[in-house]
Amino acid sequence: MPHVPTSLASSWGAWAVFVSVLATQLGVPVPAAPMLILAGSLVASGESSFWPMLGAAVLAVLIADSLWFAAGRLYGRRFLNSLVRFSLSIDSTLRTARRWFERFGVPLLALSKFVPGLGLVSAPLLGTTQIDVRVFVLWDLIGATAWASFWILGGAALQEQIARLVVLVRANGATVIDILVLAGVGFILYRWVRRVQFHQWLEKYHITPDQLDAMMQSDTPPVIYDARPIDIRRKEPYRIPGAVALDLDSPGRVDQLLSEHEVVVYCVCPNEATAKSISRRLRAKGFTNVRPLKGGLDAWEKHGYPIESIPPEKPHVDTHEDSDMDDMVTIRATAPE
Repeated sequence: MPHVPTSLASSWGAWAVFVSVLATQLGVPVPAAPMLILAGSLVASGESSFWPMLGAAVLAVLIADSLWFAAGRLYGRRFLNSLVRFSLSIDSTLRTARRWFERFGVPLLALSKFVPGLGLVSAPLLGTTQIDVRVFVLWDLIGATAWASFWILGGAALQEQIARLVVLVRANGATVIDILVLAGVGFILYRWVRRVQFHQWLEKYHITPDQLDAMMQSDTPPVIYDARPIDIRRKEPYRIPGAVALDLDSPGRVDQLLSEHEVVVYCVCPNEATAKSISRRLRAKGFTNVRPLKGGLDAWEKHGYPIESIPPEKPHVDTHEDSDMDDMVTIRATAPE
């Protein structure tokens, strides 16, 4: 039976696991799973112990998540917005996380590490709430233990295959470090390409606050939609004058009259990733005149343009029959009369 060379045990011990997991949980765009899998293979071959590896991984998660949680509690939504600037996926993940935590509560934290992107945003997002710190630490500990155990035990189960791969790599003059670095560079390159593509899309479709203000003063003002999450609209009950809330989770119809209007969508995300997603969903339904507001509501305020208070919510009554469900989308929006 092949084994991982003994020299790797000292190089990839508990400290290496700790540093790798800590870096990943702090947002460095390099996955920690390969390191945990390698640690599991060392455990299976008898060259390391399970508990130090698990303890190092769990400790790293708790430290990183505690820092994220504290930052969310101290700085609130502004801190979340700063995170969005560094990752295009965080914006949409934040919306998903809000919806899931509102529905399932803090125990969902135990599973968040298994969902790409969700593990990073859960801690700072919960920091913006009134959740007790002890409750957060308890569920974070459970989640970190389950997540680290999964990858370490998975690596132990694949010990023979991993050992053969290590021997093959070394036989060709490379090392495991080379493979991990190559994988990390490839991942970063992929994220960079995604960011470039995103900015190219924005340059083509976005609208600036100055342009929106000019359109609002014209004879044919646009239809403006507020795509902020419901909880943010409740905490910050103001909007661009005349804007209508978009409920992304409702079964309401999109009024076909929207296709006759210029539509502007905004949120509070600095890179407009959510607005872009909504714009694409509306475009897929045939509404070609949909444009995201560059910089969202924050940019509108920074330019000194007026905002207005949001009136109290009115109960929504859906009178559509179930037979019409095929024509529905998960956005409630109607054109002005």
